[in-house]
Amino acid sequence: QVQLAESGGGLVQPGGSLRLSCAASGSIFTIYAMGWYRQAPGKQRELVAAIGSGGTTNYADSVKGRFTISRDNAKNTVYQQMSSLKPEDTAVYYCNVDLQTALLRERKDYWGQGTQVTVSS
Repeated sequence: QVQLAESGGGLVQPGGSLRLSCAASGSIFTIYAMGWYRQAPGKQRELVAAIGSGGTTNYADSVKGRFTISRDNAKNTVYQQMSSLKPEDTAVYYCNVDLQTALLRERKDYWGQGTQVTVSS
């Protein structure tokens, strides 16, 4: 079994900052890519940022220069530092981890439970 535990969402004023964290635990053999998606009301879930096992990053155009994704491989944790937040960043943010399980050596995607980020004055 694999679990993803997200934290760090909340209410912030426009221009403010938040840091999201997502820790993977359980029967893990190796972790490949880690990333963050978001889904606003009435919209499809979209990729926000991703980071490969070697540290290569990929960002949605809408967050480039404002969000930074990083990972701590020793802690199986991915972070997303969000700065200069805008009302349009309001959404539920989900972490996604591509990993191989230790027991059956299955490779699959796992999703966090989601954390609400609200940007409003």
